[in-house]
Amino acid sequence: MAVLTTTMPDAQTTPGSFYDLTPTTLDGKPAPLATYKGKVTLVVNTASQCGYTPQYAGLQKLHDQMKDKGFSVLGFPSNDFGGQEPGSAQEIATFCQRNYGVTFPMFSKVVTKAGQGQSPVYGFLGASGQLPGWNFSKYLVGKDGKVKAFYPSSVTPDDPKLRQAIAEALAS
Repeated sequence: MAVLTTTMPDAQTTPGSFYDLTPTTLDGKPAPLATYKGKVTLVVNTASQCGYTPQYAGLQKLHDQMKDKGFSVLGFPSNDFGGQEPGSAQEIATFCQRNYGVTFPMFSKVVTKAGQGQSPVYGFLGASGQLPGWNFSKYLVGKDGKVKAFYPSSVTPDDPKLRQAIAEALAS
């Protein structure tokens, strides 16, 4: 009899908080998300060759405006959609810095889609009921490490509804 396995962790291994996870940075170093516990984060799957790539500028502006209020943008490059993030970690870092002055935390390239190889970060985020349908999808994660809201790629960093949700999450 064949035993079926799933790539989604079971309830015993699913982290209770986004901030329980430890992905790696673009330079390959472990980066415990516990650093952000008690803060509000906007988690974005990014790509350098996408029609939404100019959102990097707005994400950096949002990060700069809100970082002193307990908020951070976290970027997770992904090549899942249209092969629009083919570069190496160094190429991604150079592109983001040179073209958009990105200083918010950027992590190593991940798989966002459910299935084989999915990043634990996106396994956790996807448990909220939404997975990215394209690059630059956004998750608002509250101080408690729980997903507060999901925004598709078309929602820009300066969207009033997104800004309002961030303000509310910071106030709670």
